[in-house]
Amino acid sequence: MQSLFDDAAPRPLAEALRPQRLADVIGQDHLLGPNGPIGRMVAAGRVSSFILWGPPGVGKTTIARLVAKEVGLDFVQLSAVLSGVADLRKVIADAKALRLGAGRQTVMFVDELHRFNRNVQDALLPHVEDGTVILIGATTENPSFSMVAALLSRAKVYTLRRFEKPDLAILAQRAEEFVGKKLPVTDEARDAMLDMADGDGRYLIGLCEELFALPEGTQLDVAGLAETVQKRAPVYDKGQEEHYNLLSCFHKSLRGSDVQAAMYWAQRMLVGGEHPDTIFRRLACAASEDVGMADPQAMVQVITAWIAFDRTGLPEGELFMAQAIAYVATAPKSNAAHVGFAAAKQLAMQTGSLAPPMHILNAPTKLMKELGYNKGYRYDHDWPDAFSGQEFFPDELAAHRPEFYKPNERGFEREVIKRLDFWASRREQRKEDERE
Repeated sequence: MQSLFDDAAPRPLAEALRPQRLADVIGQDHLLGPNGPIGRMVAAGRVSSFILWGPPGVGKTTIARLVAKEVGLDFVQLSAVLSGVADLRKVIADAKALRLGAGRQTVMFVDELHRFNRNVQDALLPHVEDGTVILIGATTENPSFSMVAALLSRAKVYTLRRFEKPDLAILAQRAEEFVGKKLPVTDEARDAMLDMADGDGRYLIGLCEELFALPEGTQLDVAGLAETVQKRAPVYDKGQEEHYNLLSCFHKSLRGSDVQAAMYWAQRMLVGGEHPDTIFRRLACAASEDVGMADPQAMVQVITAWIAFDRTGLPEGELFMAQAIAYVATAPKSNAAHVGFAAAKQLAMQTGSLAPPMHILNAPTKLMKELGYNKGYRYDHDWPDAFSGQEFFPDELAAHRPEFYKPNERGFEREVIKRLDFWASRREQRKEDERE
C-alpha cells in the first residue's frame, strides 16, 4: 500500500497514477492502438510532429511524454501560457546542440499551443521543418481556428476522445489500488461521482484524492457526496468552438422537431453560463428559417417569450423560454420562404439592370407624369377582391413569371397554397378580361 499523505510520498494522486507505458493509457485506442497513427509511429521508432486536440483531462501530456520515452527521444515541456520567446529560444538552442553533438532529436511538447500568438507560431516553423525539434502540441481548442495554416500543414492533428464512463471507472479503480482502500461511497454515489467528472479523468482523480482524505469510517451516499464535494460547471467556453457546437446542436434539434433534445441543449448552454439572449436569437432564426409560413405564430411566440423573459428575469423567465422552445420544435416546418427569397436574390443579381414597369412608379413631378410614370396604375382596392391583376415584374420577366416562393402542404402553408391559387386564377381572369 502506498499513501499519498505520508511525508515520503507527497506527490498528487494524478501524478502518481500517470501511466508509465502507452499501453496503459485508456480511452484513446483509436490513436495509440497497433492500427492507430501514433501507435504505428512508435512501433516504427520514427516520430513526426503532431498536435493533440481534445477536452481537458484525457491524457494529452501523458501521451506526449510516453511517445518520447518509448522512442528514446529527449523531452522538453513548455506551457504557451507561462513560457515566453526566451524560453522557446533556449529550448531550440539546446535541441540544436544535442542534435549536432549526439545526433539525438528533441521532442518539444507545448501545452495550450493555441495560446502562442501567430508570430511565435510562425517562428517555430523553420525548426520544425529542419527537424531541430519534433513538435507535439496540446490544445483544447479547434486548431482550425487557433493555429496558423503553415504550422497545421506541418503537423498532423489527432483528436482525443473524452473519457466514457467505463474509462472513468477504470481510473477510479486504479486510484483505489494505488492507495490501498476503497472509496468511501455507496455504489449509487460512485456512479454519481463518475457522472460528475463529465469525461475529465484529471478531475475524477482529484475528486478521489479528496474523498480518500475523509475520516476513516465515512460512507457517503449520493446526497452526502453532493454536500462533501462541489459540483463543477460543465466544460463550456462561451466565446470559443463549444459555444458554436452547442448552438448548432440546439438549432438542428429545433429543425428536426425533437423538442426533448432542443430542451436539453438549451439547458446545457444555460448551465454553462450562456446568456439567454443567445438562445432566443437562435429560436427566432429557427422560427423563420425552419418553421416559416408553416406556422407564422412561431415567430410571435418567440418574440413574446423573449420580451416576457426580459421583463421577468430568472428563474421565472425559463417558463417563457421553455414554451417558445416547445412551440418552435413541435411546429410544422417549411423553409419555402427562405429558399424562395434566396432564389429571388440570385435572379436580382443577374437582372439588376432591368427597368421596372412604368405604371408602378410614382410620379411626384410634372415631368415624370409627362414621361409616363404611374400611367395606367390600378389602385387594387378599387377592384373586386381588392385585386387588379396588374403586372409588377419588369417586362422581360413578365412573360414567364418566376416562382420563388413554393409553399409546402404542411401547416398553415396549406392555406397559403389556396390563397396563391386564388390570386393566380384572378390574375388569369383579369388578363382574359383585357383581351376581350
